Amino acid sequence: MSGDWKKGLYEGEPYVSGEQPTRPVIKLNTNENPYPPSPNVIRAIRDLDTDSLRLYPKQDGGNLRVALAAHYGISKENVFVGNGSDEVLALAFRTCFGTDAPILFADVTYSFYPVWCAFLGISYEIVPLNENFFPAAEDYKRPNGGIVLCDPNAPTSIGMGNDFLREILEANQDSIVLVDAAYADFAEEDAVPLTAKYANLLVTGTFSKSRSLAGLRIGFAIGSLEIIHALMAAKDSFNSYPVGRAAIVAGEAAASDEEYFRMTTERIKRTRDETGERLRALGFDAPKSQTNFIFAGCGTPQRARALFEYLRSQDIYVRYFDMPRVNDRLRISIGRPEEMDALISEVEVFLENERS
Repeated sequence: MSGDWKKGLYEGEPYVSGEQPTRPVIKLNTNENPYPPSPNVIRAIRDLDTDSLRLYPKQDGGNLRVALAAHYGISKENVFVGNGSDEVLALAFRTCFGTDAPILFADVTYSFYPVWCAFLGISYEIVPLNENFFPAAEDYKRPNGGIVLCDPNAPTSIGMGNDFLREILEANQDSIVLVDAAYADFAEEDAVPLTAKYANLLVTGTFSKSRSLAGLRIGFAIGSLEIIHALMAAKDSFNSYPVGRAAIVAGEAAASDEEYFRMTTERIKRTRDETGERLRALGFDAPKSQTNFIFAGCGTPQRARALFEYLRSQDIYVRYFDMPRVNDRLRISIGRPEEMDALISEVEVFLENERS
């Protein structure tokens, strides 16, 4: 055979997620929630009519959209749901960035953005963050085919805030601004209220972080009727029934349990802030986090990798990015207090070994 059939295969570089160990470890590398889902979720899944699983789910997400709309105080018509925020973001890239002009996003941000651009044939330009990993609004005041902002940003953990977003939106009224708000529930502000004023703003979110449902893959988007209608059309051109019945039932229960949601997010934020202080006291550069993780500077790439490997040898998994500008840092997800105590103890052992 000549092998010519291979020329049509996709050859792009895929996104690489954090390692998923198969044995018990302290897992602080993929920003999952350390606490179980709401007890209401457990009851909803237990009481699920299993006979209904032979039927297709609601095509638009049904009561999950209603519950999200109630949580944010908006109409369900302004809500879109999908299989995790990654699917929602991929559909948004396909739906919102259809011009020939390049879209703009930061050089240090969620590394799936260039993967989707390559997969979908979207041109893009990288906008460097400053030395403190914060964007300059002026860099986004130029012709573009759309803007993507991860706020709070991953992996830097830094939040931009709504004043910054307003400046970007005011300067870009002829293109869509997409805010990836996967970590907004751990921040001081979220961008959803801005969608009432700016019809060109789309905000995406996830149930994987603050709602403890990474295993069910529930994502959503909030925006104007025009953008949501376009997302629905794109979805129906790709996958008419994206969210399954079990996920809809569980997601509705999670979104409706405000008390549990507030309790667990506040607990994570408290542990995050305490851990950040402890790391700074040990000499690490840990910016104030607006997420459920800490982006800890170790001084040099060699030291960051050495600490990453040492922690892994002690069955504590954190995330190391072997990329320019961030290869001297570790991203540390926030676990339960006892897990963070174990982390700090091993960091102290590492530092003591360095000195000896």
